[in-house]
Amino acid sequence: MKSKKIVAAAVGFMVAVAAALVYINTRPGQLDSFAVCLKDNGAVFYGAFWCPHCQNQKKMFGNSARKLPYVECSNPSGNGQLQVCADKKIEGYPTWEFADGSRLTGEIPLSTLAEKTGCSLSHKK
Repeated sequence: MKSKKIVAAAVGFMVAVAAALVYINTRPGQLDSFAVCLKDNGAVFYGAFWCPHCQNQKKMFGNSARKLPYVECSNPSGNGQLQVCADKKIEGYPTWEFADGSRLTGEIPLSTLAEKTGCSLSHKK
């Protein structure tokens, strides 16, 4: 009987942790509107899952990173580039491409992204 209570408690704890993770990963981010505006104004963020600068760029957006106009350039093994990025001649990560065809490479400050796209950083949701 005691082991059933332990198992039930463990299952309950795992369910609570899973629910908390779902909540944390799906709640709106403070920069959701800004990230959507970037996309709506033609900005595209090219990166690779293994790229630490790409991860840093995403961290700048916090929970809003999931709304970024992100294109993964690396193949799953991390040793080659996907055709979509090769066709665009993406040579470094992260690369931001804008509606006017200009590009910036590296970790770009949010204020610079706002300037390049006309998006406002003050729209926090």
